[in-house]
Amino acid sequence: MDRCEQAVDYHKKGFNCCQSVLAAFQDVIGLTETQCLTLGGGFGAGAGTGELCGAVTGAVMVLDLLTPADPADVIGSKKRSVGQAKELQKRFAERFDALRCADLLQKKFVPDDTTPAAKALGLTGHCDIMIATAVEIVEQMLAER
Repeated sequence: MDRCEQAVDYHKKGFNCCQSVLAAFQDVIGLTETQCLTLGGGFGAGAGTGELCGAVTGAVMVLDLLTPADPADVIGSKKRSVGQAKELQKRFAERFDALRCADLLQKKFVPDDTTPAAKALGLTGHCDIMIATAVEIVEQMLAER
């Protein structure tokens, strides 16, 4: 089963978007399933505020865990982390025209060529589309490294 499917399966079990994205990468980020689910627990529904989409938050966490901070290069580490977070958010916003959970929930999305994983999986659930796309973007960014 690929990561997009794994992430959507976590969501179908009741986990939030952030938890679902994190847990789908547990084999490469060095955290256990329980650690992923615990770490992402408070970030669903835009951390309960309707702000940044939890799928995006989980995706940023994955990228950060795969790009550890360097205590000897604090400024460089921050620049790398912020740069990759901005790139991920740019790609996500290009597909959905929003990053805020509350804004995204106001829209109706149908998977298309801009969301190939969601389209291939035949997803119709709003958050499932966001989750699969966030995972897909992380995988694309990692492949570009």
